[in-house]
Amino acid sequence: MNQDWILQQRETRRAFSNSTWVPLRESSTDEQGNVRAVGYVSEVFACGSVAFPPEHRGFAEGLSWSEIGIGRSAQPYAYEDGYYSSIEQYQYHDKEPIGVNLVFEHPQPVVGGKLWILNPDLVVALHLIKEGGEWVRPEENFAVVAREVVDEKGNYRRIEIKREFLMDYLAARNLSLRLSYYRQRVENVATLENSPYSNLVDLQEQRDGGRFELRVRTLDTIFGGSWASFRMWRTDVDEDDDAPVMGPENNDNVETESSEGYRGGYKGVRVEGEFWRDEWIEHQGLSVRVRGDADKNLPQFIVETDGARIASVDLDNEDIGRWLWFRPSIVNELLKYRGFSLDWYTAETGAIHSTSGYVTPFGVNGSDLVTVYAYDIARLDGWEQHIWAAHNVVPDGKVSSELLAAQVRAEPAGTYAVEFLLFQTMRQLEQGFRDRFGVSLYTHDIDDAAVMQHMSRFASTDQASLLRLAKELVRVFSDRLNVTVLRKLAAHAEKEKLGSNKLLQDILAQKVGADRARQVLSVIAGAYDMRVGDAHPTGSKIRDAIKLAGVDESLSYLQQGEQLISNFGEAVWWIGRLLFGPPEGDGSKTIG
Repeated sequence: MNQDWILQQRETRRAFSNSTWVPLRESSTDEQGNVRAVGYVSEVFACGSVAFPPEHRGFAEGLSWSEIGIGRSAQPYAYEDGYYSSIEQYQYHDKEPIGVNLVFEHPQPVVGGKLWILNPDLVVALHLIKEGGEWVRPEENFAVVAREVVDEKGNYRRIEIKREFLMDYLAARNLSLRLSYYRQRVENVATLENSPYSNLVDLQEQRDGGRFELRVRTLDTIFGGSWASFRMWRTDVDEDDDAPVMGPENNDNVETESSEGYRGGYKGVRVEGEFWRDEWIEHQGLSVRVRGDADKNLPQFIVETDGARIASVDLDNEDIGRWLWFRPSIVNELLKYRGFSLDWYTAETGAIHSTSGYVTPFGVNGSDLVTVYAYDIARLDGWEQHIWAAHNVVPDGKVSSELLAAQVRAEPAGTYAVEFLLFQTMRQLEQGFRDRFGVSLYTHDIDDAAVMQHMSRFASTDQASLLRLAKELVRVFSDRLNVTVLRKLAAHAEKEKLGSNKLLQDILAQKVGADRARQVLSVIAGAYDMRVGDAHPTGSKIRDAIKLAGVDESLSYLQQGEQLISNFGEAVWWIGRLLFGPPEGDGSKTIG
């Protein structure tokens, strides 16, 4: 250690009023060695806090470490006259609550230990949920708002809160938070002269809004000295008596003894630096989350072909009558956030479900842009709007026709998204095998909605991601096929050597012939080869696989992804149609 460490000058310059995290209650100790021996090093930080309303601010200015520090614990109290002080109330004089406790202490008299509890009003007001040692806010991408530290023995050491959220809560309740904290650093050295502290002497000074003290003392001064003990006992108790009774105490039935001595010889010097400070955490009068105040930091959005923008606050009107355009990458970006999900309504329209509780309908237009009614964006939480704004572009390709049909003409299109149809056809084929053969087509089930989140046209942004999309298609269909069951149904002479796709093709060939079966399974075979290309890209082989899957490489990658999913789903549909449906040529339509 060195002088800078013991003098704490860097630490005392830092204030929690401009820190990201603010301790509400803390008692942390980091120590090494024997406290009475040379080599001992210790660092302590402790903090207490109370929030005060404006009418008690002046009085609270006089409260410090002894009144609100870590030595005080928030406890409820019932007075004999019937008055009850709840655990949230901070009282300086009995029955006179003047502040609010944000952390409570809950002793565990039977099982042992003490719990620290974050004020439930704060938890509920900010819509927090607890995950492990953290309180998170799901509505803001599960942002960590508060967190606790518990040591290996189960003792609570710290509860702290992110200042941004604390200030929102304080503003809603019109409170100011007063912190009182203490920092101590200690090192025991053999001699002062041969240590980094050789030129230090006792010091007391006001510094950085607090009080610093430096003390240099020998260990013998601290731990050595005289001691005395005194023992007194009764002599009139018959220990063999079944029910002994002691009489009044007197000189005849009491004996005493005393001893004294000196303990010393501790070698070394203790250098100790201590710092106390009281500090206010003030709010800015703005409570967007708890009170619902208007957010003054919302983005602007491009609304015109010349790049003209309008502030979000001016778009926050259900009758504003405007749409916004976004790059399709916005969907993948949002789906990265926990709790967000994608839903499909029609072939071109769907919605993003967010943790804020809003559902944002969208449409995909002819230029592969995502179009959204402006009000649906402007009503979102500010942090979500900033994500959308980062993908906002100049209008191009008009508003999605199917989105306009639903939002303007109130005539939703009767179409279906290829993503939705794919999973429907896989379920239908599964049911056909169960009804006709009494077997399970797949080795395990999947959650269609969950898989659809990352297996959509939006996943295709370049050739590499298109190949990964093919890999996902194969994973959710071919890789799940029950090979054991298919081998029992297949008639091929070498069926024990065939994979899942070839076995399914052989079963279909028994019904419609080898050529027709090969034609129907060609898309699935192409997707399988694309999957191999994802791991071993070889140029021409990839293009052959893409062509076999029926994908037109002249299209945009988003459209290629859509086409791949559509072709794959149609192939699955034809397998079921030919195996379990009416004969070909009866006028039945495909799913396209």
